[in-house]
Amino acid sequence: MALTKDNIINEVYLKLGLKKNHAREVVEQLLEIMKRTLASGEDLLISGFGKFVVKEKRARRGRNPQTREDLQLRARRVVVFKTSGILRKKINSS
Repeated sequence: MALTKDNIINEVYLKLGLKKNHAREVVEQLLEIMKRTLASGEDLLISGFGKFVVKEKRARRGRNPQTREDLQLRARRVVVFKTSGILRKKINSS
């Protein structure tokens, strides 16, 4: 089962005792800050969790697997996540 935004809002609501609307607003604002940071090309570091890194991918040749037609994939930016050592240990000790 995946953790959804609604699940996160419910956790904030229950653990912090905030009103449901306020918990939703807090989570939405946090996600908005994260999106804005990554969109500007900056890395996002959350201590004890990991680092979101924006990487530049250059243009490259590709192929349509159905038609086997060659195509040119454009240059783009992607987000890569690297876990912190603390989170990596926690995942592997379970």
